[in-house]
Amino acid sequence: MTALASPAHANRLQGLAPLVHPGIRVLVLGSFPSVKSLQSQQYYAHPQNHFWRIMRALWPDAAWPADGDYAQRCQCLLAQGVGVWDVYAHCEREGSLDSAIRHAQLNDFPGLLQRCPQLRGILHNGGESFRHAKAVKKALDQAGCGEGVTIHRLPSTSPANASWTFEQKLSAWQAVMNTHGMLA
Repeated sequence: MTALASPAHANRLQGLAPLVHPGIRVLVLGSFPSVKSLQSQQYYAHPQNHFWRIMRALWPDAAWPADGDYAQRCQCLLAQGVGVWDVYAHCEREGSLDSAIRHAQLNDFPGLLQRCPQLRGILHNGGESFRHAKAVKKALDQAGCGEGVTIHRLPSTSPANASWTFEQKLSAWQAVMNTHGMLA
């Protein structure tokens, strides 16, 4: 019996580049960008994703762009000491759900983390990302930058996480940012 090629196999997807600089103190790790994010080449581009809304609520006095300009949002986020990346570099997936991810390859954490000497927290944005917390911690340790870095699981900001209200998500994210001295 001959195996048929999976239609998803032709749908090998490439993730986004990390949004970081040497001054970041926390790194938010999602699982893999949504279809909308990949199309836009922007993290958390789905209009119903709460990520950017939560960031604006955490730092209301920051210079967030009124028009939603992505490059300015990224600069504002980095200025707060927050970076963004995903646990997966590549995967196969139909749609945007984490449960549809197949044949995923982890990102190069040792390479990235050596460029972020002030990193003190890894914030996993949802359960799929958090499934790889041990691998990320191992990469931190191997890169010689794991000491003093704490790992956190946060509720996903995705619209698929409808069991959490915006206020509940904000409260959880605020508590973790407070533990890292990120909020005034």
